[in-house]
Amino acid sequence: MFLASSAKPIDSKLKNFVDEIEAQSPSLSVLAARQLRYSLYQTLLEATIKEPREFNVLEEFIIRAGIELDPPPTEDELASILGLDPVFVRSTTATLQTLQTLSLTSPITVTPEGRLFYEKGSVPQPPYSVQIYAISDPLTGKLTFQSEALNEELVKLPDLTNFVNIDNIIIDISSLPIEEIQQNIQTSDLALHVPQDRKIVVSCKAISVTKKVAATISIFVTFDALEDKLSVQIRNGKQILEPETKRLEVLLSEGKISLQALCELSNETINSERKLILDHKNAEIEARVEKIRQKALETATHTSRKQNYSTVAGTAIQLRDGQISQAFSKVLNSAKHQVIIYSPWVSKVTINDEFLNLLQNLANRGVWILIGHGIARQQEDEDKPILLEVEEKLRAIKTPDGLPSVQVFWLGDSHIKEVIVDREIHLCGSHNWLSYRGDYLPRGESVYKVTIPQQVQEAYEFLAHRFQNHAQELWKNALENRNFQLAVEPLCVWGALGMEDIALKEIEENNWLELLPMWLNVVLQSLRAKNVLDLVIYRKALTLLNQVSGEEAFIELLRQGWRQVIGAIATNNPETALNLLNNEVWLQFLRLNITQTSDSPTNFISQYVEQQQEKETKLVKGGQINKKTKKKVNS
Repeated sequence: MFLASSAKPIDSKLKNFVDEIEAQSPSLSVLAARQLRYSLYQTLLEATIKEPREFNVLEEFIIRAGIELDPPPTEDELASILGLDPVFVRSTTATLQTLQTLSLTSPITVTPEGRLFYEKGSVPQPPYSVQIYAISDPLTGKLTFQSEALNEELVKLPDLTNFVNIDNIIIDISSLPIEEIQQNIQTSDLALHVPQDRKIVVSCKAISVTKKVAATISIFVTFDALEDKLSVQIRNGKQILEPETKRLEVLLSEGKISLQALCELSNETINSERKLILDHKNAEIEARVEKIRQKALETATHTSRKQNYSTVAGTAIQLRDGQISQAFSKVLNSAKHQVIIYSPWVSKVTINDEFLNLLQNLANRGVWILIGHGIARQQEDEDKPILLEVEEKLRAIKTPDGLPSVQVFWLGDSHIKEVIVDREIHLCGSHNWLSYRGDYLPRGESVYKVTIPQQVQEAYEFLAHRFQNHAQELWKNALENRNFQLAVEPLCVWGALGMEDIALKEIEENNWLELLPMWLNVVLQSLRAKNVLDLVIYRKALTLLNQVSGEEAFIELLRQGWRQVIGAIATNNPETALNLLNNEVWLQFLRLNITQTSDSPTNFISQYVEQQQEKETKLVKGGQINKKTKKKVNS
């Protein structure tokens, strides 16, 4: 992304993929991209399948007699009971026996399989066979099935096995238990083994010799300038092969393989590219700061000294020494929904009661606060790490719903000192926002206060990207451990960045509905700041109610969350809230007892509007009382 180096070993066929990867993030650069081949093993199989059909009247009587009559009758006894010629009963029982619905013994005995089919109102049809292909992948260790054969064209690429030791073990299909084969066929989406429909693969055998077929994979080596981190990925097309990538990373870390051998990427090239990229990154930051300096000079030249510089919109204004702390406090207090701070160090002196009270007041009115810190490239190398007690004090700042309103993380490898409020105001300069010594004496420091939209947006994207990357790592960790508490932080970071849609998508895709009440609380914090999300997001969240039975442990929290969210939307815009409560959603609200059967959508919404009006009236009266009291005290 930063450089166009002909020294980079990038296969021409992967150039478009490289461009896509680098376009995802301005900090990401691909140092190498190479295609390799390895062998898959393909075997033609014959799968035998049973599936049901509806039973006829006589079949139903025979099976039912075998299940319900005690003792079960013989064929002749049942023929006498039904008033039928025994020939008909014997013929039908013979058919059911061949279908393994009845045992071959007398009296009539229903098999366990027959009972299962009977419960579904069916009997199995005569089995039939289909041909499918089993594909054994030694790289992933997986066995998959497909209806079409793989392309057997010769692939002229370097062989992966020349660099990585792969156990080319051919799986003997005949040695596998039928249950394992059934499961693999089912996950291969061939619709041949569908137990819920009583469609069963009962056997599978090889009918040809196993063939070796070449497959292609891609290896990408990337460098993230923000994280100063080198990463390796194995991809099949656009899909990242996670287990295989981890295995390759282990081999690289253990020195069992080198990037020089794998991708023709030497340590000298890596170090050279890394230096160029970091220099380019720093140059970009310096260029951004230089633009701000120039704008500040223009403002100083064209603006009267008598003018209040701190309130000029669309400008860059230089502040010095004593002006800085005043501007910092004023800008923070002006926040409506979001504060982002990056300070290389965070000190105990700075995080005092006054500052903590300021943050709590912001949290109470719906403001999210993101704090990043760290100057070293590795957290363990920090010479002045944040104290645990300081971090705990910051994390103790909660939203009215009990979520952490302040997210404080070590991001590291940055000396920048920036504050961005509501994506409208940007403070940057030499002042350590959260680590000055508390003496407040002039130090010759200077800070630029920027309100130029383009400059503010560039600074915001830079910092927001770092927090977003961190949130993804936190979420990945929470998913791997399926830990509810670990999921709190990434959801709050996404909420702070206005990415509630990403949070909802992750919850849905990972079937983690337990997190829905927390997501609603994240949304509530935004609503307090008068930020109503795109209606598409609310509608998507409401469709997930179909997946809730009402018996879940979190159901009461979900009910409360939706009542509060719809109520908060209604206080801002009753019509919007009413549009969300269409007939389908209202039925779900009734089913899950989110509302009472006696309510209507209009009544449900109006009660929240009335409650809000009452609160506003009390606030107005309270303000008038305070004014009167103040006047009496002054007189």
